Formats: sequence, structure tokens, C-alpha cells
Amino acid sequence: MIFGHIGKFQQEKGLFPAALQKGLEYLAKTDFSKVAAGKYEIAGSDIYAAVSDYTTDLKENKKLEAHVKYIDIQYIISGAEVIGFDVLTDALAVKEDKLAEKDVIFYQAVPNETELRLTAGMYAIFFPWDVHRPGCAAGAPGPVRKVVVKVRMDALK
Repeated sequence: MIFGHIGKFQQEKGLFPAALQKGLEYLAKTDFSKVAAGKYEIAGSDIYAAVSDYTTDLKENKKLEAHVKYIDIQYIISGAEVIGFDVLTDALAVKEDKLAEKDVIFYQAVPNETELRLTAGMYAIFFPWDVHRPGCAAGAPGPVRKVVVKVRMDALK
């Protein structure tokens, strides 16, 4: 997991592989006040973005998830949310496996979940070895505008 603020992207750009740079550049250069909720291709199916508007919820109502084919760059446009995360291990109990149809697998619980609070301009990058619980309320449930950039793992090569 990598955590950062888009305002520091130019200083940190060289630390990222080209495919992650492309996703982060999209976040840095796009005026999301003019972008409707929906899916947007950045580099075909290798890199794309999903813009959404929703209300965060209590942690116990949100699912722990992981992906195999794609990396998530979760970026907050407005509002605040907490994302729980931990290292994915073979010991975690699977709740629901939707890898074949949606590249997502849900887990029951993790032993050492850490909470990361994201506000406008912040992003977190989750790799296939990271289990994460997005969309949790930062205090009381509230509105969030968010972009999740999906970067195909194969695009890192």
C-alpha cells in the first residue's frame, strides 16, 4: 500500500512505474468538477477510472476486498473516508469469491486492520497483496466524491 497527496505527485513521480504515473497524472490533470460519475478509459482496459458519488457507511457495513488482476488507486475528490487495510495472507477466510467475473474477492476479517483517513486530494494505492475496506465513515457517514483508477498488474512490466 502506498499513500500520498496528489499535490506532491510531481516531486514523487519518478518513484512510480510508468503505468502508475499515467493513472496519477490523470488524477492530477483532470478537473473532476466537470466530470460526471461513470467509467473512463485512460489506456484502454489496462488503465481506467471509475468516478462515483456516494455516502460513506459504518465500518461494520463495508466489505474487506482484494483484487488479483488490477491495482486500485483510490483518490478522494471531496469529502472524507476511512479505508481499512492489512496484508493479505492465506490464513484469511474468504466470504465471497467474485474474481472470475469482477476481479474482487471479499474476506471475513483481518487480524491487524489499520485505518487510513483520506480527505480531498489524498490517494491510496492498493496492490493484490493488500486487503482493503473502502467507503468507511470518517466519524459520521457523509458524502464523498471519489475516483478509483484501476491499473492492470500486467501493465507494470
